[in-house]
Amino acid sequence: MKIYTKTGDNGQTGLIGGRRISKADLRINAYGTVDELNSWIGLVRDQPVNAAYKELLKEIQDRLFTIGAELATDPEKAPKKAMPAIVPEDVALLEEAMDTMDAQLPELRAFVLPGGHQAVSFCHLARTVCRRAERLVISLGDQSPVDPAVIQYLNRLSDYLFVLSRKMAQDLGAEEVAWKPRT
Repeated sequence: MKIYTKTGDNGQTGLIGGRRISKADLRINAYGTVDELNSWIGLVRDQPVNAAYKELLKEIQDRLFTIGAELATDPEKAPKKAMPAIVPEDVALLEEAMDTMDAQLPELRAFVLPGGHQAVSFCHLARTVCRRAERLVISLGDQSPVDPAVIQYLNRLSDYLFVLSRKMAQDLGAEEVAWKPRT
């Protein structure tokens, strides 16, 4: 099977269920951004500092494929075969991981400027792409049915990535710079 089909050469793509829509459609933008997020998570996972988090980051990537598949499905022609779904345990797993890391971090008393180490910066980039994906999925939900668990998962994932960035900074001995507004 060839990777290219030439069916998208006219600016359209197919949804799961068969309907063709513009590649500029909000639905495509939403799941394309989830795909971008998945790539950033892969980069975060590949950082040596994250050896202890590698398995969870792989699991997150798997959940992002689940979200992408759901968003790529035509809500009017969903296949009869059951698709994987985001479940409450997926959100709980992120919360538990955050609680574990947070217990090892100093109390957060100010906004934190992204950076301090390249690996930490990659995590912040993933966090901001996650927030964009969340906004796009919410916008899509204003037009078409979206599983609320998807929005909840993306919201919690961005929180997880923020806590992970702080833990990475701590593990790397990188400076965590608090934002001090000009007066």
